[in-house]
Amino acid sequence: MTNPYQKYQQQSVATMTQGELLVKLYETCSKRMNAGVYYIDEIKDYPKANENLQKAQKILNHLNATLDRNYEISQNLSALYDYFIRVIVEANVKKKTETLKEIIPMIDDLGASFKEAEKIVHRQNA
Repeated sequence: MTNPYQKYQQQSVATMTQGELLVKLYETCSKRMNAGVYYIDEIKDYPKANENLQKAQKILNHLNATLDRNYEISQNLSALYDYFIRVIVEANVKKKTETLKEIIPMIDDLGASFKEAEKIVHRQNA
């Protein structure tokens, strides 16, 4: 039997625009990274930290894999995603969060930029 909340979430994602989905991915990535920092620094629950950081890494891999390589900015984003992934892997292995704390605001800023772009596109299409 399907959980009603899960069904709602699936429908919600299925009806999102590409821009809305992109913003959601950035938000979730940031949330997972913040959870990783919390589990390493505060709780010392390394399996939970690992789980959250791996999920953030998967999101970044997905974002990288789905870039439209016909645009110059895609190369810059790809390099940034690769950097973020390297930082996450290293932080996860060493259980050190300093570099994670440095890149989380960058991910938040990227998400905010795409959110603003989505608003502009939405206004233009209205």
